Amino acid sequence: MVYITTGSLDEARMIGKELVSCRLAACANIHPINSIYWWDNEVVEDNEVVLILKTTSEKFVELKEMVKSLHSYDLPCIISWGISGEENYLQWVSDETGKL
Repeated sequence: MVYITTGSLDEARMIGKELVSCRLAACANIHPINSIYWWDNEVVEDNEVVLILKTTSEKFVELKEMVKSLHSYDLPCIISWGISGEENYLQWVSDETGKL
């Protein structure tokens, strides 16, 4: 799983579509959120949009580099973690990211 914050719905859709089209992710979920964070020595409250991507650990480095090339932020949040789950679904993620 990969968690990415973006500045807009359009940006999240563009990044998600590119990653799925390139088979770096099997699926991209998009969610609007409210964020509070430190930036430039002040607390900022902002509306952002989150991408939650289903992929494999083998695809993470390439996915991360593509996100960095597409993203509008100077320092994008790109965080991954391992998961366990329903075996057939996880196989689908692996199958879809292994094509091309």
